[in-house]
Amino acid sequence: MEEAVESPPLAVSGSGLAPASGGPSADAITVLVVDDERSNVESLEKIFFREGMRVLTAFDAKRALEQVRSHRVDVVLTDLMMPGTTGLELLPAIKQVAPDVEVVLMTAYGSVEAAVAAMREGAYDFVEKPLKRLSIVKSVKKAAERQKLVAENRSLKDEIKLLTTREMVGSSPVWRRAVDVASQAAPSMATVLVLGESGTGKELFARFIHERSSRVKGPFLAVNCAAIPETILESELFGHERGAFTGAIAKKEGRFAKATGGTLFLDEIGELSPAVQVKLLRVLQEGEYEPVGGNTVRADVRIVAATNRDLLAEVSAGRFREDLYYRLNVIAITAPPLRARREDIPLLIDHFLGLYCAKNARPRLKPTRGALERLHDYGWPGNVRELENVIERGVVLCRGDALTEADLPDAIAHAERRVASLLSFPVGTPLGEIELRVIRETLRHTKGDKSIAAQLLGISTRTIYRKLDGVEEPVAP
Repeated sequence: MEEAVESPPLAVSGSGLAPASGGPSADAITVLVVDDERSNVESLEKIFFREGMRVLTAFDAKRALEQVRSHRVDVVLTDLMMPGTTGLELLPAIKQVAPDVEVVLMTAYGSVEAAVAAMREGAYDFVEKPLKRLSIVKSVKKAAERQKLVAENRSLKDEIKLLTTREMVGSSPVWRRAVDVASQAAPSMATVLVLGESGTGKELFARFIHERSSRVKGPFLAVNCAAIPETILESELFGHERGAFTGAIAKKEGRFAKATGGTLFLDEIGELSPAVQVKLLRVLQEGEYEPVGGNTVRADVRIVAATNRDLLAEVSAGRFREDLYYRLNVIAITAPPLRARREDIPLLIDHFLGLYCAKNARPRLKPTRGALERLHDYGWPGNVRELENVIERGVVLCRGDALTEADLPDAIAHAERRVASLLSFPVGTPLGEIELRVIRETLRHTKGDKSIAAQLLGISTRTIYRKLDGVEEPVAP
């Protein structure tokens, strides 16, 4: 080995050698040197110390694992051939305790084959003895760089997962009923239709169902049927063969093929053209489809569809196939509007504050009472999506340590307080008359929208139609 450069005065510490004064920086590389030859350990210790690294030492595998468990270690530099447990046997044990730690092996001439085998098992590099100062330092530094990149990448993935994974936040009865239905439907292969206004979390329900199904290991693909031009929607969903139409210069897989083994979420299903409705009906009835210009293909997907339209009204108007409606509506779930679950607003505020404070690397904010009241009283026409955007905006613009009314948009901060309508009935009023008055008043509140009224009342749209049939005049907006 090349002679080590003279190092500053050293004092023995419990984990190796430490400088008599000063020391490595807070972000210094921590290297654990493992070798049964004490002279090798001491020489390497001095070399790494001169490079500004923290150094831990161990003379056998047992002590090495203790060091990895009790200290933050970036790189383990271990001899390949040691009495008892070898470096090759130590490698998987280290990876089990600390998967992010990189391992560099020291091997004598003639053991290169074993070192290469170790790299296949997860070692970063190996260096041959006699060791050269420059090569060993270079290898350890490169291993530390990789360890840092892997750790940063894992942290980024965790953050992305946190931001993209939405929790089913809420405890209101109307929300819990919807979640309970989704939980029961998830393990089955039944088609699910999620109803609700924009921003209520229909895709959240679709992902919730997928993640609790037997297809969780398969892909989850979401398609916004309203966002894809009608002229290419059929090709996007079912794919096409080369030359199937002008511009089809190559074969293309559709979303059904890409979602094989998983779940396909068809959002805004009410926007499908009649031609695509026919092909989708065939998938639901026969379990097969035809790419444009191609042959029949078996479909291996679970379909969850969603819409903010009243599909029964669309059926009555002739814009949506009745047979397709009933194929989709095997299990219906209504994602309630935020105004129908106001007791969940504080929980959602707390959830989104935690999410966006973490995303923007700032201390956790709490809403003031005034801000909380304003957020609670607002009508939320954009539902949970609007609330989320308002909280993200507040986190970014807030200058203090609490979210105040001043951090809210003017439309919310200065909105008139809403007072709910109250109904009273004399004792002995027939139940049927009470039901009709409640339905009428709710319809006035929703400006005649029977779908929203049904969601507020916790009943189906069909029930409203049935109750009003023959007794109710049209409600003016």
